[in-house]
Amino acid sequence: MSAGSERQAVIAGARTHWWETGPLDAEGILLAVHGFRGDHHGLARIVKRLPDHRVVAPDLPGFGASEPLPRRHTVEAYADWLIEFSSAVRRRPLTVLGHSFGTIVVAAALDRGLRADRVILVNPIASPAMRGPKAIGAGVTAAWYGAARVLPERAGRGLLAATGIVDLMSALTTTTRDRALRHWIKAEHRRYFSGFASRDSVVEGFGASIGDHVAAHSAAFTVPTLLVAADRDQITRLRDVEALRDAIPGARLEVLADVGHLIHYERPAEAAAAIRDFLDGLDQAGAAS
Repeated sequence: MSAGSERQAVIAGARTHWWETGPLDAEGILLAVHGFRGDHHGLARIVKRLPDHRVVAPDLPGFGASEPLPRRHTVEAYADWLIEFSSAVRRRPLTVLGHSFGTIVVAAALDRGLRADRVILVNPIASPAMRGPKAIGAGVTAAWYGAARVLPERAGRGLLAATGIVDLMSALTTTTRDRALRHWIKAEHRRYFSGFASRDSVVEGFGASIGDHVAAHSAAFTVPTLLVAADRDQITRLRDVEALRDAIPGARLEVLADVGHLIHYERPAEAAAAIRDFLDGLDQAGAAS
């Protein structure tokens, strides 16, 4: 997303950096919230396929160029930050897009008063991480983050940023057989996955990511909602996303086949097409009414 204009402001006590792309005269904005341990670059392959939309893509507090929050990094803290950030950049209609952990932040923000007009969730975390068939893997990962927390800051940060661990996470979530794309994904994770402010901020963020899920906030979804899911998602089962769709009145579900939790890297064209179709349909319906 390097072609966009970078801006910054203090939001919820943390200096926040964000990037804006797309036509200045576009109606409304699309606010893109990235996933855990990444930064705004993670959604760039989708964003560049939405050239007619004004996109605002911040780095979450404590990740990328943004400072950590002056309070503990809980889901509620991230949600409150997002609400304040949306007020700072607000133009109507406001479409909020979240990926992975970003879907939890968006859902919690809606529950705490975020005024969005449309919502898009890519790879939504539809169910609790510590229950179901993924609980063992989540437990092992939690133990790893716990070990990093009890170590001295420098050693803990080194453990969290270890190239071998980052590569393992990349391998476990990548499904494509395209060798060039797999190599690029690994390089992207190496480049951006360890861009966190401190050991404590990323450990707290991990606790937030496994301590909540979108379905817990389903009643807060009162606006048109699109779910873009993967049939091989390694984090959330498709049947849980289908249950989430059923819990959100009028929600639309687009399922991409033969892909996992990295839709934004592996299938950005199809994700962007689903997003354009969803937004164009709403715009046409609004114009006709």
